[in-house]
Amino acid sequence: MAARVRKVVFPAAGLGTRFLPATKAQPKEMLTLVDKPIIQYGVEEALAAGIDNVILVTSRGKSAIEDHFDISAELETFLESRKKTALLGEMRQIARLANVSSVRQGEALGLGHAVLVTRELVGNEPFAVLLPDDVLDAEPAGLKQMIDVFDRVQGPIIAVERVPWDSVSSYGIVEFSGESEGVYTLTDLVEKPKREDATSNLAIIGRYILTPDIFGELEATSHDRTGEIQLTNGIRRLLKKRPVYGYEIKGVRHDAGNKLGYLKATVYFALKRQDLAEEFKEYLRSLKL
Repeated sequence: MAARVRKVVFPAAGLGTRFLPATKAQPKEMLTLVDKPIIQYGVEEALAAGIDNVILVTSRGKSAIEDHFDISAELETFLESRKKTALLGEMRQIARLANVSSVRQGEALGLGHAVLVTRELVGNEPFAVLLPDDVLDAEPAGLKQMIDVFDRVQGPIIAVERVPWDSVSSYGIVEFSGESEGVYTLTDLVEKPKREDATSNLAIIGRYILTPDIFGELEATSHDRTGEIQLTNGIRRLLKKRPVYGYEIKGVRHDAGNKLGYLKATVYFALKRQDLAEEFKEYLRSLKL
């Protein structure tokens, strides 16, 4: 029987220093795009892909993320007493979105280490990894597209996106030997290559479907010069033992992990809202830019 993807890992243990002072006392993942926390976009994407087992990798000071996906009896009672039925329904829906569990990453030892600490919760089955900073607007959902590919190839898949050649030195870049219907057979992963050394402009973005054999490879992966275990290096080890694939998700990606990307994402999602779009457009037109 073909293996099914039932669990998704959200690495959310970072300090969010790019957004200080906003993230001094709240997790970066709880910053909102319009009126919804960044991480909720990712959880809803996972649900749209048929995955409702969410594993959060957190650290000290990140309890607000867990609280967001939990029942708030006091808030629900207040909203009920004020007859705010629409808001009450929305709050109840958030608390019932997914089965959420969490594990602490005691030290910031890299994305590979964040995945490794989920080993016991993931178990011996394929799983997804979703980086909350990358917010996708796609139909079908980005993870759903990747799972459809996984069902065919039954092997690890990395989401990729074409970037300008002049920007390849800012990304992890994949090398490949062949392509069919947007699925690439990978031969290597190169971290931030020089423009003249890059053999492709397909950059790794924050979506992965991984198989449980990645855990052994991550355990055997050496720390890099910064003292971290990189997921890319673990996948490179895995690539020597089995096929690994790249997939171009059809949709729009926003990098909400930096200020400019976050602002662009806010405008993008505001303009998709029927209750806000027209007035917001009018306001934007009125600005003397």
